[in-house]
Amino acid sequence: MQIIDNIDKYPTPYFIVYEDLIRKNLNLIDKVRRDAGVEIIMAFKANALWKTFGTLREFGFSSTASSLNELKLGNEFLCRKVHSYCPAYTQLTIREFLKGSSHITFNSISQFLQHKATLDEYNATFGKDSDGYVSAGLRVNPQCSVIETDIYNPALPGSRFGVTADMIGDRLPDGIEGLHFHQLCESTSYDLEKVLDAFKSQFGKYLSQVKWVNMGGGHLMTREGYDVEHLIKLLKNFKAEFPWLDVILEPGSAFMWRTGNLISSVVDVVENQGIKTAIIDASFACHMPDTLEMPYMPIISESVELNHDLPTYRLGGNSCLSGDYKGDWSFPKPLKPGDKITFEDMNHYTTVKTHFFNGIQHPNIVFLHSNGTFELLKHYTYEDYKNRMD
Repeated sequence: MQIIDNIDKYPTPYFIVYEDLIRKNLNLIDKVRRDAGVEIIMAFKANALWKTFGTLREFGFSSTASSLNELKLGNEFLCRKVHSYCPAYTQLTIREFLKGSSHITFNSISQFLQHKATLDEYNATFGKDSDGYVSAGLRVNPQCSVIETDIYNPALPGSRFGVTADMIGDRLPDGIEGLHFHQLCESTSYDLEKVLDAFKSQFGKYLSQVKWVNMGGGHLMTREGYDVEHLIKLLKNFKAEFPWLDVILEPGSAFMWRTGNLISSVVDVVENQGIKTAIIDASFACHMPDTLEMPYMPIISESVELNHDLPTYRLGGNSCLSGDYKGDWSFPKPLKPGDKITFEDMNHYTTVKTHFFNGIQHPNIVFLHSNGTFELLKHYTYEDYKNRMD
């Protein structure tokens, strides 16, 4: 363990992740799991910071993977098989997915039929109640849109995700034991209620043919103001209506919501056409890509409510991409080189999406343990950039 003695003097940029905040989220998710009687698993696409997985193992959470790398991470660091979903398995990947999975969801009927013989051959060596058996599911699309941002909306017309009810017929293909839908993105329990109504209306006739239903991700139960009791009631009512079904949720953001920040520093302040830009030692494009992709304005701890009578700036990233900036933010006093800028909530969907465009120095990753110890989890070097391009 590499300890940081004085975090205030530690060079920026760096991500910092807080164990106490992770535990706060895990305790709430565990309450939902126990009170509703469902299984809740973590999605690697939102969090793959495996050096912090010790806390997850304490709670016994499993995971969901959409690639072989994610699957291997779950097998190795959460020490259990994963729930797998991939838009398209290939002949080169399907057997590895089966070896590391407890559940596997197929995106289309044609994908299932293409790999059914391999699945049956694999399962033939295990009993249905054994640890080696893999339960197959089918992703379905209830065509219920509750997401405003198109890039994250799997229910748009022409979506490549899942099958609609008219594609199935009277019965599911033999061998399908579960149904999986994923329609949410940082959504509320009331959004889930709308989706569940559509799901039951369109796919209810198939529920007697399956053993489990996976309600996907996007359940942001750890966000302040989320109606947790309504979620629990909704899930309990569903289970009461279909008591033979195991119910699975796989939230991404909820596990690591507001558990980490990105600390950066102002390097320069430039002004053109009356617009002031504070250039920082981090990058929106490289280190916070969701702010440009979504897009959204991250919360900055040092800023105040936007007021153009106060010192107001764009913040510019330290890359050559012209669009590597966000703004505007107001501050109580003028920014100058050396001032710290804290971007809040930069763990989930951030640390997994960073990249090395322009060879920009990658932020180190620091973990604040519950005992007050600052541990350096990762120091990035030229070798990391070079090996990425090897």
